[in-house]
Amino acid sequence: MTSLDIAHRNDGPDTDLDASVRRVDPDRWLASRFIADPKARADVIALYAFNYELARVAGGVSNALMGEIRLTWWREAMEEIAAGRPARKHPTVEAVAAAGYPLSALAEMAEARMADLEAAPFETEAQVLAYVDATAGAVMMLAAWRLDPKVDPHAVQDAARAYGLAGLWRLKRAGVQRLPAEWTAADVRRRVDAARGKAREALKGLPIAAFPAAAPAALARAQTGGRELGELETRTRLTWSVATGRV
Repeated sequence: MTSLDIAHRNDGPDTDLDASVRRVDPDRWLASRFIADPKARADVIALYAFNYELARVAGGVSNALMGEIRLTWWREAMEEIAAGRPARKHPTVEAVAAAGYPLSALAEMAEARMADLEAAPFETEAQVLAYVDATAGAVMMLAAWRLDPKVDPHAVQDAARAYGLAGLWRLKRAGVQRLPAEWTAADVRRRVDAARGKAREALKGLPIAAFPAAAPAALARAQTGGRELGELETRTRLTWSVATGRV
């Protein structure tokens, strides 16, 4: 079996990326509904689909070697396009390539997910933030860049940290421990609040067109609580965020 076979061995590639992202990444999908331009929205959806393909690798393999092979497939797919070769025949590869994202950044996203294959949780806050910056951070920065190429991508870094930290806490509640073992819900919430505070200042200069990329951060604090947000509450929080320019 080749790495190509392994990369494609799943429930079957979903050619409707919008429907797929709606199912597997509802927060980002709902935020993308505030992107007015259909082409920009489709390109951001392609990025979210790419991120999901990477994020799901660790949970779909029986050992780290298999995970490395799959993630290498995605990294090499981006490197091949950067070298001028045709995109591999996979709907997400083709869509993200056509969107025009920096291919080196997409390859780095695949490489960053190698950390998901480690059994041990991160030990320090610095390790946590480095991982969040390379995963959720990269997604939010690239989405903001696609929505307004003139934007400073670092304007959304703290918003991404808030959302990424909340995501790691949700993983912990689901039984996947990546945060330092001693971190409690209060510890995570304190860090999320600090990141949101910095984000509110940084996002003041973010162009309106790019704001849907950062809007999921408005869900972060609530997601560190003891319950999952329903779709109606998620929609309400995202609508408030986009309308006010705050997270």
